[in-house]
Amino acid sequence: MIDWARVSELRDEVGPEDFEEVLHLFLEEVEDVVTRLQSGGDPNALEADLHFLRGSALSLGFTSFSSLCLEAEQKAADGCATSEEISEVLFAFFSSKAEFLEGLPAAIAA
Repeated sequence: MIDWARVSELRDEVGPEDFEEVLHLFLEEVEDVVTRLQSGGDPNALEADLHFLRGSALSLGFTSFSSLCLEAEQKAADGCATSEEISEVLFAFFSSKAEFLEGLPAAIAA
């Protein structure tokens, strides 16, 4: 679910001192969109929201989450994304976030 090589690459790109700030900003921005989706969101912004989530997920190595965002984004573009698909995206985010936070100390120590 997490591409730890990407996480390490991002840490190298921004530097260890700014990495925590980047993580905080990522999680804050993504959680804002996730909260919007949990509350039903704006159907007119669904494709854009999923696109944002997908890009953010790729930046931080949340590969499974990103893949589900892409699938839902494509369906939203066609006007046929379902609430079940959005629920899968949300579940994938929370699962990925938990895995990320649990594995991060070991990943950055390496």
